[in-house]
Amino acid sequence: MNKIVTVILFVLFIATSCTTLDVYEKQTAFTQHVWKSKETPSFTFAIKDTTVAYNVFLVIRHEDAYHFKNIWLNIIVKDPDSTYTIRREFMLADNTHWLGTGMDDIIEHRISFNQLPINLKKGNYTFTLQQIMREDPLQYILNAGIRIEKMKP
Repeated sequence: MNKIVTVILFVLFIATSCTTLDVYEKQTAFTQHVWKSKETPSFTFAIKDTTVAYNVFLVIRHEDAYHFKNIWLNIIVKDPDSTYTIRREFMLADNTHWLGTGMDDIIEHRISFNQLPINLKKGNYTFTLQQIMREDPLQYILNAGIRIEKMKP
């Protein structure tokens, strides 16, 4: 009964707090909760407004049984002028708990790529994610994706 009430309150909260945001968010789900290094989800979006800065986030969902406190990724970025690869470690936990938000045994992280908002050029962008952990396939990963938010003036 408590779970039903919690779910209803959560849905009502989301429905009443929704406002129009200038956001792109897309995730890829991994079958059987396993991310193989050969699976490289790509996300393409267009930037039209160059008068504002943007925040870019990695979105990761995993089970509580995930074995590591971090995840290493190659992020291939194709912007309007070039293509480059960023190798980056994202921390998912400290020594005592997960840094994301959890519901039951599912943990979600939205981790900023950039410390400060960045200006993006007008045009199409593609972000491709590749996990480069020693464990391959990487167990207990449900989703990976990106989120792009316009900074509020």
